[in-house]
Amino acid sequence: MPESSLAQPRIHGSPSSAGRYGTMTSLVLVSPLILLLGIAFAYPVGRLLWNSVFAPEPTLAHYTRIVAEPLYLVVLWRTFQIAFIVTVLAFLFGYPVAYAMARIPGRRAMLIAACVLVPLWTSILVRTYAWIVLLQRNGIVNTVLQETGLTETPLQLLYTQGAVILAMTHVLLPFMVLPIYSTLRNIPDDLAKAARNLGAGAPQAFIRITLPLSLPGAAAGTLITFILALGFYITPALVGGPRTLMMSTLIAQQTTELLDWPFAGALSAVLLTSTLLLAALYRRALSFSKGFSNG
Repeated sequence: MPESSLAQPRIHGSPSSAGRYGTMTSLVLVSPLILLLGIAFAYPVGRLLWNSVFAPEPTLAHYTRIVAEPLYLVVLWRTFQIAFIVTVLAFLFGYPVAYAMARIPGRRAMLIAACVLVPLWTSILVRTYAWIVLLQRNGIVNTVLQETGLTETPLQLLYTQGAVILAMTHVLLPFMVLPIYSTLRNIPDDLAKAARNLGAGAPQAFIRITLPLSLPGAAAGTLITFILALGFYITPALVGGPRTLMMSTLIAQQTTELLDWPFAGALSAVLLTSTLLLAALYRRALSFSKGFSNG
């Protein structure tokens, strides 16, 4: 029997999952998820944004208040500044960890993976309180500094912007490591070996081969980390203070303490719009740089 006749049934015998189900069946299967997202996410967010414009009557006073009072713009700028710094630090610390996970064989790689995943399975509240224990005036860090003679009095480490950045970087580090690791793991080792055989050194092979091929994972990790950092609430609220107020804490104050839901909706709309705009620009820049490099 000809070889082509044997290959034909093999192609048509493995249809994709999209071809097995009709449109109605697919809608029925995803309807519970759509219903859950609509009730738990779309409706609350939509109601909050609606109240920012139409409660108690149609007005844009809540948005003009954000622009008129410098405090809210300062908080918005601080939020993006801290999120950017956290993302950069998470990338600088996370890329070597992901590289080690992908390249080191055996139990050592499993040990590194456990060090990354175990904190991810721990409550954010527990990890934040751990940083409070470390950074408070009578904490471990100040005790070590005083006992070694580096400082005479306790330093103000807690309730500072540096403490917020450090704690947030620690909490969000797995979200940077895992996407980069998944990309590095799929890069064949033969590519770097071939570059070495052609005369490239280890740093040059990494810069010319490994790093460019790992950029999709790095882009995904930076985007996830940056968006999560913009909306972080627990860690800035506990480790930071009034001087490090972020948008999430400000929105929570407007809803729980001042009960000003329309203004909280306006703040949420500004933060959401800014986040979506930056995410779109980030993706556009990545697609542009990819097309430029391919050209």
